[in-house]
Amino acid sequence: LSCSTNELNNLDVSSNTALTYLSCGGNDLTGLDISNNAALTSLYGSGNELATLDVSNNTALVNLSIGSNELATLDVSNNTALEYLACAGNDLTALDLSANTALTTLYGGNNDVETLDVSANTALTVLSFGSNDLTVLDVSANTALTYLDVNSNSLTVLDLSANTDLTNLGCSSNELTSLDLSSNTALTWLG
Repeated sequence: LSCSTNELNNLDVSSNTALTYLSCGGNDLTGLDISNNAALTSLYGSGNELATLDVSNNTALVNLSIGSNELATLDVSNNTALEYLACAGNDLTALDLSANTALTTLYGGNNDVETLDVSANTALTVLSFGSNDLTVLDVSANTALTYLDVNSNSLTVLDLSANTDLTNLGCSSNELTSLDLSSNTALTWLG
């Protein structure tokens, strides 16, 4: 089901239990009940007015794009199959990804997150988390990273010695006093 870019303020998919793909972004949705949609593997709901979203019953989710909403919390602890998560442009202050070991792509910029633990997310290749409130970020376990954007945070240290596959790095507008990129010989873009 694709019903994006309309003026929907209500969407009832509670009877559509076989639904695997839902694209409803760019509407005026203030609520979305997907608790009966256990088969859902992809949800694209960015650009709405969602203040809450319960994905606890959606254990088959592989792709979740829910950016540019009004979410203050997002619990993805039951979504262990999740590979792609886009939650940028919300009001998140925390994000627990410890159960999401299959995660390869994370877009979480423009939130208010102060701490981010990605030590369990060793499959990550893309981590975009600019414009948050991070003071510390340990990516030593994320050796598959090729893209890292942590622009506009409050990082004082950024150790990238274990991230030898990095090709793109954005780390401007932080509080770094030094940056050792001698191990990052694959870098093609630095901003």
